[in-house]
Amino acid sequence: MSQSADFLPTMQALVKCYQAFEAYSAADIRALGLTPPQFDVIATLGNTPGMTSTELGEKTLITKGTLTGVVDRLADRGWVKRTAHESDRRCQIVRLTKAGEALFAKVFPAHMAHLDACFAGASAAEHTRWQAALRSLEQVFRKETT
Repeated sequence: MSQSADFLPTMQALVKCYQAFEAYSAADIRALGLTPPQFDVIATLGNTPGMTSTELGEKTLITKGTLTGVVDRLADRGWVKRTAHESDRRCQIVRLTKAGEALFAKVFPAHMAHLDACFAGASAAEHTRWQAALRSLEQVFRKETT
């Protein structure tokens, strides 16, 4: 087996970790009455004056086609609204409504508490080690895309 094949166990561990996180996180988000993309939009817009769909897509990593549908469904539920951009009429700003702000104030802290429970027994040193390992792995991918 070539030396480059040494990365396969790392990739498998990364994928399994991500899948476990997604399953744990998504189950809680669904229990809060949202889909993961809906939560992502609500959480991203929370505590902001709103943003363009392009900015929202970049911050959430939701594709443009999917994002349009998610924002449409959130608007139908009265949680977000689209308003004209002040200086560029081609753009719209997506922002939380009062009901959306109330939803954010409810679901965001609840979900953060749910995730916090996973890390309750971890020491500061473990967090530091995990963060360093993840940043190091991130740089491997960033080097390859520049």
